[in-house]
Amino acid sequence: MTVFHYPQDDINTDLLFPGKYTYTCSTGPEIMEHLLEDLDPTFSGRVQPGDIIITGDNFGCGSSREQPSLGLRHAGIRAVIARSFARIFYRSAINQGLLLVTSPEAVEHYSEGDEVSVDPAAGEVTVGDRKFAFPPLPGEMLEILEDGGLLEHISKRFGRGEE
Repeated sequence: MTVFHYPQDDINTDLLFPGKYTYTCSTGPEIMEHLLEDLDPTFSGRVQPGDIIITGDNFGCGSSREQPSLGLRHAGIRAVIARSFARIFYRSAINQGLLLVTSPEAVEHYSEGDEVSVDPAAGEVTVGDRKFAFPPLPGEMLEILEDGGLLEHISKRFGRGEE
């Protein structure tokens, strides 16, 4: 598991997924090819399922495009841990099944090479040898994340309609 550490604030959706690809990339693999290319050109070639991103304040600010959260979920990002998130990105991420954790203390404590784990049900982030609490996610939100996103959750819960 790799921890991608981007300590800066205000990482916007164009840094996560360049807007110039908005109308040409719509599937997970297409999006993943361009994830973070203007912030970290090596990201898409190194990211593996289970990896974690640690970052600063206001992560995901900017436009309401779903490609950034969809791409990070497709890449297998286990969680994004930040000091804070833009509200529109937070909702988009949950809808895509991407776990976001607000924990300024965990972000501040992190040093390169630290092992990081997240327990969303318990509301706990472990960084190195320290544990940090965050409000446990509500049951329905945990179910949405476990089901892989809102559409999958609705489909599982209510079934697919007959046409």
